Amino acid sequence: MFEPRMPKFQWGQRVKAQIDLRNDGSFPNAAEEALLVKVGDVGEIVQVGTHTEANLPVYLVEFGQQLVVGCLEEEIVPL
Repeated sequence: MFEPRMPKFQWGQRVKAQIDLRNDGSFPNAAEEALLVKVGDVGEIVQVGTHTEANLPVYLVEFGQQLVVGCLEEEIVPL
């Protein structure tokens, strides 16, 4: 079992996508592998959680009005 890694980012923090984020199957109204967020798109962290098996921080980032995407630290950078 891994020790939990402390989150680098906080709720309310503005971040931008470091990579293109694609549908991994968790967005039923979009095709699998559909582009959800482009590199450089800006969003705001609306929740911070933990991936229970890997003990990694997971961030729910709101990109635009109706798009909230789960991101790992490697996928986002602070503004």
